[in-house]
Amino acid sequence: MNKEKIILGIDPGTTIMGFGLIRVEGKTMIFLQLNELDLKKYSDHYLKLKLIFERTIELIDTYHPDEIAIEAPFFGKNVQSMLKLGRAQGVAMAAGLSREIPITEYSPKKIKMAITGNGNASKEQVAKMLQNLLNLKKLPKNLDATDGLAAAVCHFYNEGRIEVGKSYSGWASFVKKNENRVKK
Repeated sequence: MNKEKIILGIDPGTTIMGFGLIRVEGKTMIFLQLNELDLKKYSDHYLKLKLIFERTIELIDTYHPDEIAIEAPFFGKNVQSMLKLGRAQGVAMAAGLSREIPITEYSPKKIKMAITGNGNASKEQVAKMLQNLLNLKKLPKNLDATDGLAAAVCHFYNEGRIEVGKSYSGWASFVKKNENRVKK
């Protein structure tokens, strides 16, 4: 018998961090919230990271998610952008790990595939499919929020699969699965 649980999905970013929450009751998804943290008005990168951490902690303390699904950074040509995006993701992950919430990463293609059946779907296609799946009245202006919600829904669809991505239940789990990344 499946118990009720809450999944927080995060689309990390240093300009906009999108997030969405669903409640799972058995095999049913119930929409809770989607929104975004707008960081455009801040020029200090470290302040943005602090705000990402604080907002993620606030979401955790408010909704008490059982699991977090996060979109993994895609690999682009701009190294500086990748570094900033990786830091944003790391800060969001650190917030979840500090509360000992299991985290699973999903590639953008895997999320799009889970929601639309097409790994190359547009943000608009993903948003429309989520609107239909979760009976959303209207979509937000910026689709970063729906990207965060899509991560949560992707996690729901991948539950029970043997290989769903990188999953960590705490710092010890992260270190054990990433020994090659730890300096000794």
